[in-house]
Amino acid sequence: MPFTPIHMGPAMLLKALLQGAFSLIIFGWCQVLMDIQPLVVLISGEGQLHGFSHTFVGSTGIAVIAVITGKPLLEWLLQSGWLVGRQADIKLFELDRRLSWGVAVASAFTGSYLHVLLDGMMHADLQPFFPLNSDNPFLYLLRADILQALCLIAGAVGLIVYILFRRMKHWASDI
Repeated sequence: MPFTPIHMGPAMLLKALLQGAFSLIIFGWCQVLMDIQPLVVLISGEGQLHGFSHTFVGSTGIAVIAVITGKPLLEWLLQSGWLVGRQADIKLFELDRRLSWGVAVASAFTGSYLHVLLDGMMHADLQPFFPLNSDNPFLYLLRADILQALCLIAGAVGLIVYILFRRMKHWASDI
């Protein structure tokens, strides 16, 4: 996948369906953390592009870091008013105000494991089950262009569903 943003398509669909039981921000924070190692390789020119961070073992550690750092950071950002503008028509982060540790954990682990799965379909250097084996059973399950299109479609559908759910909730409160 190109860097992190395209991974947010499936996350938007999950957010729409799960609402407050999923944190789009924790998921996104996990995506950023996952791609630090490849970014360092791209900048330095040394190392394996999709190395240990893109294994299920490595991504487990990244998910733990995403939870430990992401939940307090998110709560601080929400309390400071940084994420939710008063004029915003669509407040994508509003439901994250009462983020539980369980939601943070589920969102981070979903983010890390989905990242490995999606990247595993596209990158031959990725070894998702390292250190157990170096095989990548996900490689080329879908063509890269189809995978990317599905991620973008998931994001668009998720955004539409999210807006519809929010509007229905607003209309129901007016009755």
